[in-house]
Amino acid sequence: MSGEPATGLLHHVEIWVPDLPRAVASWRWLLEALGYTLHQDWERGRSWRLGATYLVLEQSPALSADRHDRRRPGLNHLAFHVGSRAEVDALAERAPANGWTLMFPDRHPYAGGEQHYAAYLEDGDGFEVELVALDTPGQLSTP
Repeated sequence: MSGEPATGLLHHVEIWVPDLPRAVASWRWLLEALGYTLHQDWERGRSWRLGATYLVLEQSPALSADRHDRRRPGLNHLAFHVGSRAEVDALAERAPANGWTLMFPDRHPYAGGEQHYAAYLEDGDGFEVELVALDTPGQLSTP
């Protein structure tokens, strides 16, 4: 094997945000807690990398709205693997102090169903992330 990323592996995700400093504060905490490291830093953007994939936050002058609406056409949410249920719980507990709101608190951590242990978080700009425990029965696992 050449060490190159596999065909089809996600290369990067770019998220346009209305307020870069606010977005960086919340996303930096989350991404670094998930093992990402700062990859790029420029006036209108930042990116974090994990392996061959990176996530970009950019405050573009071409934005046409000031808030993301996950219920409109386009991206609904990003879902990240998290090592264990305990780690999902710890991230969900620390999320509010880092700019994230727990979604569906009345159904947490089973908002996705009885066999799906996850935390659904929303940031101040309306972007949603799902943190899925790897030790949840029925979830994808690596051989």
